Amino acid sequence: MLLFKSIPLVSMAVMAIGVGFAAALAPGEAFAANFKIGFVSTERILRDAGPAKAAQKKLETEFAKREKEVQDLAARLRGISEKLERDAPVMSEAERGKRQREITDMERDLQRRQREFREDLNQRRNEELAAVVERANRAIKQIAEAEKYDIIFQEAVYASPGIDITEKVIRALNGPAGTK
Repeated sequence: MLLFKSIPLVSMAVMAIGVGFAAALAPGEAFAANFKIGFVSTERILRDAGPAKAAQKKLETEFAKREKEVQDLAARLRGISEKLERDAPVMSEAERGKRQREITDMERDLQRRQREFREDLNQRRNEELAAVVERANRAIKQIAEAEKYDIIFQEAVYASPGIDITEKVIRALNGPAGTK
């Protein structure tokens, strides 16, 4: 009895928790030996898979004209601003004010167009990537069922290369069935 009084109460609680974990893990070790785990890097799929690359090209094509229009407007605005800066000393106050207002209006228009372009591009990118992720998830599920995986993770701090099935998923997406 004297032995227990010399051990602080906190230490006894830690020992009890440790014994509880050890008891809980013992039967789980046999279970873990039959447990098949996989890991998939969504980032790699969205970067390397054929459908992801096709979606990126589709977006580039779809938004190329608007991007060029925004770039042209920005170039025009730079040109007008530089011309005003050069000509300002010989202009009347009224003319200078008028040109400055035109530049301010053009800047506002450019900012609005840039913002709309970014918003539209981001929305379409999210739509396209969601479709790729959905197809990837179907491929992952097919692989999991065919190869009898118990669980497949898509996010992890660390995953051993031995459980990484990303390449299988990319091949499935790039194959004839994955290009639909």
